[in-house]
Amino acid sequence: MLLMQQRILRDGVVRDGNILAVDSFLNHQMDPELYQEMGREFYRLFGGCGVTKILTVEASGIGIACVAAQLFGCPALFAKKGRTKNLGGEVYAAQVESYTHGGSYTILVSKRFLSPGDRVLLLDDFLARGSAMLGLMDLVAQSGAALVGCGVAIEKGFQEGGRLLRERGVRVESLAIIQQMDQGRITFA
Repeated sequence: MLLMQQRILRDGVVRDGNILAVDSFLNHQMDPELYQEMGREFYRLFGGCGVTKILTVEASGIGIACVAAQLFGCPALFAKKGRTKNLGGEVYAAQVESYTHGGSYTILVSKRFLSPGDRVLLLDDFLARGSAMLGLMDLVAQSGAALVGCGVAIEKGFQEGGRLLRERGVRVESLAIIQQMDQGRITFA
């Protein structure tokens, strides 16, 4: 998606440790017009797949999932990073390691909201090492639902996440794939 590449080049900041800061438009402050375009693109890519639920991890994927869910005409669901007092009943749980947060956590989804009849599209802001997507895939598998595919705003193509998912036969659609980030320069695949 050319629009995403242009925004990354214009507003993204490469930080030490291969961190791409896109907080001015994607994962802290959100650009609603860009989100609408992302939702339209995910619908173009997956609209014919019978999606009944869109699943993401809190917090950065929630906006993307909500906008896309409007176009798909289905609920957006997010996995919580740990049990909260308002998460009652039985849950599906999976472990996720976060490079950016420097630790691991358990993601949870209530069994009331994910079931064998669902066709699930996973959406998130980034795909790097693939841990979040693998955790979400685990939740989908536990529920017996069908995985339609994974959509991400930005994939770090130089890290293993996309390859790991594709090797498992998962359809992965990325709006921008970064091939290299070097001394503040970004090149796309």
